[in-house]
Amino acid sequence: MTCVPCAHAWVRAVILVDSSVWIDLLREVQTSQTLALRELLPRREAALTAVIYQEILQGAATPERFTKLKRYFRTLPFLNPAHPIETWEAAAELYMRCRQQGYTPRSPHDCLVARIAIEHRIPLLHDDRDFEAIAEVEPRLKLFPLA
Repeated sequence: MTCVPCAHAWVRAVILVDSSVWIDLLREVQTSQTLALRELLPRREAALTAVIYQEILQGAATPERFTKLKRYFRTLPFLNPAHPIETWEAAAELYMRCRQQGYTPRSPHDCLVARIAIEHRIPLLHDDRDFEAIAEVEPRLKLFPLA
C-alpha cells in the first residue's frame, strides 16, 4: 500500500490512473476503464502524477474549464517520483529499451508514468496501447486488471 499526500490529508492510493482514462471520464465516454475509475474515486484509491495532471489541464478549452479542472484534480492524491533525477533516467532507459525491442512509445511521458507506477509498486489503469507494449518490455509494470 502506498500513502500519498493530497490537499487535506494522507490517503491510501492503490491505482495510478493515466490521463487517457481521466480524459475519457471527463468526456463522459463509457469504457471498462472509466467504469473502474468511477468505482475507485469514492474510495479515494485513484491517484495521478504531475505529468498526468499537466496532460489533463492542457486539454481545457477555456480559462473557466482550466480553473475548474485545477480545483478538482488538486484534491486527489498525487504520486511523486522516488528521486528527482534517477526517476527520469530510468524512464529514459525504459524508452530506449522499448525502442531496442522494436517499439517506440508515442510519448516519452508514458515511460515516466510507467516508471512512477513501478516505483510505487502499484498498478496502472490506462486506455493507451503504449502501456501494453511497455509492460511487455518491463514486467515490473503492473497493469490494472479489467474484468
